[in-house]
Amino acid sequence: MLTDAAALVRDKSRQRPKRIAAYLLVEYLERLGVDTIFGLCGHTVIAFLDALGKSRIRFISTRHEQVAAHAADGYARASGKPGVLLTHLGPGLTNATTGVANAALDSIPMVVIAGDVPSHYYGRHPHQEVNLHLDADQFEIYRPFCKRIYRVDRVEDLPRIVERAFHLSQSGRPGPVLVDVPMDIFSADLDVGAFAAPPPAMARPAMSAETAAAIVKILAEAKNPVLYAGGGVLAAGASAELAALAERMEIPVAHTLMGKGCLREDHPLLLGMTGFWGTPVANEKCREADVIVAVGTRLAEANSSSWYRDVTFSIPPTRLIHIDIDEAEIGRNYPTELGVIADAKLALRALAEAARDLPRREAGWLRQEIARSRAAFAANWSSEWTSDQYPLRPERILSELKKAVPEDTFIVTDVGWNKNGVGQQYPIAVPGTFITPSGLATMGFGAAAVLGVKRARPDRAAVALIGDGGFGASNPLVVATAMEAGLAVIWVVMDNAGFGTIAGLTKQHYDWDFGCMFLRDGEPYRIDYAAMARACGANGVLIGSAGELGPALKDALASAVPTVIQVPMENAPTPTPGCWNINDIYRKGE
Repeated sequence: MLTDAAALVRDKSRQRPKRIAAYLLVEYLERLGVDTIFGLCGHTVIAFLDALGKSRIRFISTRHEQVAAHAADGYARASGKPGVLLTHLGPGLTNATTGVANAALDSIPMVVIAGDVPSHYYGRHPHQEVNLHLDADQFEIYRPFCKRIYRVDRVEDLPRIVERAFHLSQSGRPGPVLVDVPMDIFSADLDVGAFAAPPPAMARPAMSAETAAAIVKILAEAKNPVLYAGGGVLAAGASAELAALAERMEIPVAHTLMGKGCLREDHPLLLGMTGFWGTPVANEKCREADVIVAVGTRLAEANSSSWYRDVTFSIPPTRLIHIDIDEAEIGRNYPTELGVIADAKLALRALAEAARDLPRREAGWLRQEIARSRAAFAANWSSEWTSDQYPLRPERILSELKKAVPEDTFIVTDVGWNKNGVGQQYPIAVPGTFITPSGLATMGFGAAAVLGVKRARPDRAAVALIGDGGFGASNPLVVATAMEAGLAVIWVVMDNAGFGTIAGLTKQHYDWDFGCMFLRDGEPYRIDYAAMARACGANGVLIGSAGELGPALKDALASAVPTVIQVPMENAPTPTPGCWNINDIYRKGE
């Protein structure tokens, strides 16, 4: 029997005006500034789609959930806002898994809204329910890589959970958050004012003046200091602060793959990328440094030459000062003398302020040494950048791209030569315009992520460099999605008729490339992706000589139509100044 107080609460609740939860949710997303949702339909999200279709939010349907996840990822990287992904239950959620995991490993903010079975059918195994270990436990699939997974068990919980999801996706180290919504919750009644609370404003963690002064003192007294920039520097928009510190103290700057673009490529203190596919001068200066200040990086394997001593890093005796937003990364891979939990922008600003009154270090010789070393390394591929051979050298593709596109063009890569070669050799001038999958290194990322990039920044050119293996893996109907959404993106398909990087490793260690190349009757087998693009109503160009690529790129940039440029390419390896310990693991047998 209800008490008088409980009865009063119940009666007042009944008297408050109600609306269907899906409509209130969509209006809340509008207030949060969401202007685009990527995803697919499904019977569990129809109620949400009905509300979405009546809103000013653009819904971009992508034909496959992994494509939608990568597109939401690309949107987040280019816009600085969380990407939003909508998926159906079961296969919809599992199809999106790879794309969401890729965002997680690269610290990209994302909110995933997934439909689920009706809550009143939990455990009865209704259509597409996952319940092997827990009734309606599909949300558990995302536990290993999401910052938080929520299942909405009562409609009254939906507003608080969505608010928390947007907060958590952006706070601390960014990443994906899952909101799993049983389909009956979308259609349930909810108080009109239920979605009242926005995510709280956040002050990012800063570095104290005392800590900044102590670090600057160490740098000033060091003989061979190095600043080491990771993706966190770009995510925080801290390029200007990094440049100010480097220039004030005349300290060279090396970077990770995700940190590429932290300074203009022609900056006289920029060493380049470290690691297996890095540059010799970057590896050398980091290896010989007496102090390294690493900012916004997890000092990952590929960038650290598999953590082998005396290749990229010599820590110790090199002293490491590590600044990162995530305390779990401090000391994970190298002994750390000082760890600082701070936002990269605020930390670098504090360091630059602390260094303001120091006497300027005389290091003109350093700039000259960097210029000589970088020029000497670039000379190794200078002839390839102008080579007229056909199929093309991959370096010639980069050369033509650089000449054709505006400086602020977004260059989105996949994995393979495009990622490694661009990271090592392609000059990025505008911070944040190099977008690549690093942590999970997902094949198929580039072709889909470029959709989100272009949606976020329609005023800028967006070009995806992607191998033929990656373009096929991504679902080539990304072209159809671009047509429907009016996204004039450009895909440059670097076609070596195989999974080229793995083929190169296999050939190196086992003297053949079994299982890595695309063959029919022993001859290279190429899909005509340019023709597929034309079948979608887009532009498709198959390059027949090296001289055709530059004009094709210029035509594509001038067009308002999505364009696939397919470039037959030699399967040539990227230079590897560092090391990767897989090369010490392979053993050839009989």
